[in-house]
Amino acid sequence: MASDTPTTVHPELLRLRDSIDNIDAALIHLLAERFKCTQQVGRLKATEKLPPADPTREARQIARLRQLAETAKLDPDFAEKFLAFIVREVIRHHEAIASESRASETPGHES
Repeated sequence: MASDTPTTVHPELLRLRDSIDNIDAALIHLLAERFKCTQQVGRLKATEKLPPADPTREARQIARLRQLAETAKLDPDFAEKFLAFIVREVIRHHEAIASESRASETPGHES
């Protein structure tokens, strides 16, 4: 089976790939930290009986991140799609937390 990578790779290509790998690792760690925070938000929303989604906040976030993307020379449409993907996942988590919270409040339910 042939390899997609030539046996001799330009040193600059290797350096750039190493940088990409490091950035990817940082993104994963940042996303993990973000989701730790959103899990806490989800628990607070469940306790306070707030809805999992907050369209007003989401709209503000979209506008803010589109502006940040433009400043960073990143396609704002891509940034918005990326945020939308993350928000969908956060809402899914918040819905699950709310459901678990409601179930634990049901009489006769044991934790």
